[in-house]
Amino acid sequence: MTCALYQGPLLLPLLLLSLLHSSQEFCPSTCLCVSDTASCSSSGLAKLPKALPFSSVILDVSHNHISWLGPGSFKNLPRLENLRLAHNQLTSLDPGVFRNASGLRFLDLSSNKLQVVQQHYFQGLWRLEELLLFNNKITQVEPGTLTGLSSLKKAYFSLNQITHFPFFSIQDHSHPFLTMLDLSSNRMSHLKWEDVKALPGLVQRGLYLHNNSLICDCAMYSVFWHWDLRGYDPLKDFTDEHTCSINGDPRSSIRFLRQNRYFLNCTVEKAVSQPVTVLLSNVLVSEGERVRLDCQTSLMSTDLSFTWFSPSKGYITQTSINDTLISLFANGTLEIQAVKVNDSGLYVCTALDIKQGLNATREVNVTVLPPAGESFNTGYTTLLGCVVTMVCILIYLYMTPCRCSSCKQPKPPLIPIATYDPSTLTSAFSSSVRDESKIQTDKHVVFVEPVISEDAAEWTPERLP
Repeated sequence: MTCALYQGPLLLPLLLLSLLHSSQEFCPSTCLCVSDTASCSSSGLAKLPKALPFSSVILDVSHNHISWLGPGSFKNLPRLENLRLAHNQLTSLDPGVFRNASGLRFLDLSSNKLQVVQQHYFQGLWRLEELLLFNNKITQVEPGTLTGLSSLKKAYFSLNQITHFPFFSIQDHSHPFLTMLDLSSNRMSHLKWEDVKALPGLVQRGLYLHNNSLICDCAMYSVFWHWDLRGYDPLKDFTDEHTCSINGDPRSSIRFLRQNRYFLNCTVEKAVSQPVTVLLSNVLVSEGERVRLDCQTSLMSTDLSFTWFSPSKGYITQTSINDTLISLFANGTLEIQAVKVNDSGLYVCTALDIKQGLNATREVNVTVLPPAGESFNTGYTTLLGCVVTMVCILIYLYMTPCRCSSCKQPKPPLIPIATYDPSTLTSAFSSSVRDESKIQTDKHVVFVEPVISEDAAEWTPERLP
């Protein structure tokens, strides 16, 4: 028993060292593993490392020479959310590359050599929110490429050689959160503008088409004219980069947002049959109450789909609600059972008519007030506390306790009294004090106690009469 007790403390450090050593074995020598991040960038890798930390959430293998990824390349990384594969030599992706990696939220495949984005590339990545494919050699995006990416928010396809894009595959119910689609700096000249106009309103607000080889025509100009009228960010940020060529001649390129004389004969009012209608209203409600926000727009069709944007909950659709206190009815009405103060803000409802390719928006500014009694009590309590504190301070400073005449005060102990010498009383700035008591003059002292002379210091009780 004594021997076992003696060896116990020695075994504990050895066990910890073995566990630490075993955890470090999973990190390749060419990588740096810290917490939940494994960084293998700029390591000269020709293929993906076989052994990687099981708990990795972020994996960076950018700036290497990886040219191939096999099926199930990331199956041993169940927690992987952020994958960076930029600046490699990938030309294609085999089927099943991201099998068992459905937790991915960020995927960076930029600056590779991809040519055709096939529809099986991103199967199973329903949690993916951001996809980076810019600066490749992509010439074609297959129609089913983005199918199943229901959580996608941003997709970057710029700096490629794309001539056509499957806009029809992006719909309100399939991509309710998509707010940015970057197709700038490609080779698109003829687009199906009816498919572009049928895109969800949020996608149109974040659709970047500048630096393409567009051909000038009335259908193209009417779309951009309405977007410019509504103040969409892509047109405001890249006004001069929106160009088109007359009759397809690159030498006759014009900045059509500034030089619109070529389109004077175009009837832009009829190009888009119904512009987006924005209705603004204000709602004032107290905390804890139930509130209903309607989505009444100018669209009269009965077959409409609705999407709400909440300042506290984000995008709300009938399929994405996971809160029992929030309900979205078939007519687009949004109901919140018990509102809170942090629910205040601008609520935006987008109604989409898929058949006619029309959409309309309603904005409701909601202000949630805290309970009146609570705000009053809080202010009153604070004020009362300040008053009580000031009274206590004044009592302490200016009021002295009243001495009772009938109470006998204890006699103070006998303290020897020094001989009074007027010359020993001085101020802080007296030179005599500096000479006799050597007080430092650099200290700002208001009063100095009387200095006792050496004769007085030698006084003893025997000298009292």
